[in-house]
Amino acid sequence: MSKKLRTRRHAVVLNRSAGGDAGITFFLTILGVFMFLPMLYTVLQSLKPLDELWTFPPRFWVYNPSFKNYGDLFRLMNTSWVPFSRYIFNTVLISVTGTAGNLILASLAAYVLSKIKFPGRGWMFQLIVKSLMFHSTVGGITTFLILSKVGMVDNILSVIIPAWGSTLGLYLMKQFMESSVSDAVLESARLDGASELRTFLVIAMPMVKPAWLTLIVYSFQGLWNSGSSIYIYSEQLKTFNYAISQILAGGVVRAGAGAASVVIMMLVPILVFVITQSNIIETMSSSGMKD
Repeated sequence: MSKKLRTRRHAVVLNRSAGGDAGITFFLTILGVFMFLPMLYTVLQSLKPLDELWTFPPRFWVYNPSFKNYGDLFRLMNTSWVPFSRYIFNTVLISVTGTAGNLILASLAAYVLSKIKFPGRGWMFQLIVKSLMFHSTVGGITTFLILSKVGMVDNILSVIIPAWGSTLGLYLMKQFMESSVSDAVLESARLDGASELRTFLVIAMPMVKPAWLTLIVYSFQGLWNSGSSIYIYSEQLKTFNYAISQILAGGVVRAGAGAASVVIMMLVPILVFVITQSNIIETMSSSGMKD
């Protein structure tokens, strides 16, 4: 006797036993807990007094939790000759403007490469793909020379403008547009009199919402966690991550404040990721698929 097949959204899927479902659920639960442990450990570290922070061998759990480390952090913030609010402002400014510029330029370039036929677009995209093999450090000297020639050294724009040219976002948007945006829909919009810009904004961008939300998360997280830039020398232009490194460099007595600052630093990227996680999963599952 043949087994009855289950359906999911009107599609026939293979049967799987209840034991198999339970096993997969158990495995994914264990994997999720294992991946959550580093974040939990970071939070617990920020609640440990100094004697527990330096206990050997290190302990995972905190036995005498206290918020003293956070109090020490805010006291250091108030005594710094450069206010910590300035470090936070610089970090927010770099993260928001860098992410916005990267999103706009990557989306426009991806639309042109994927939906507008012009000579040389194939080798141009291949050049973009090959650029992904090189870390930004490889072009550090060239970037410094260019920024120096245009007068952007020791300027916050020396961090923002290079972020706009990130090719990873362009690659992601281009692949998703090819698989998710139908040429027939765009042609219909053009026949109805829509301009190319309106077609891009009203038709293409809403259809690739998961892709640009994923790009926002990746770009924002990278800029938010960026440390001291080699192109910025002025203390008042440094980021919050740089301020954390200065706190940690203060020695044993600042270890608690440093642990508290790490927790504060990681909260914003986690919050952004939690809000957009469903779109990130959709992008990763469909960006390489073709109709």
